[in-house]
Amino acid sequence: MRFDIKAYLDDNSLTIYRVAKDSGYGYTTIHKSFNKTQSDVTSLNVRDLDALAKAQHKAMWEVLRDLERLYFDSDQHK
Repeated sequence: MRFDIKAYLDDNSLTIYRVAKDSGYGYTTIHKSFNKTQSDVTSLNVRDLDALAKAQHKAMWEVLRDLERLYFDSDQHK
């Protein structure tokens, strides 16, 4: 599954810096992860979901639900 993380960040008024700061993960780690091209090999990982959830005071399942509903890249199947 591929998600449009940059659109998710924009729509939720988040920056990579804020996600890193609020989640406790390093900026470089989050920056590399959110800016990489996702493929079947490099998917969104649990750390990324945890970071997004902590930055918004949500549960990881809520973030994943939003990503699946609103930010899923359906072009990967074409």
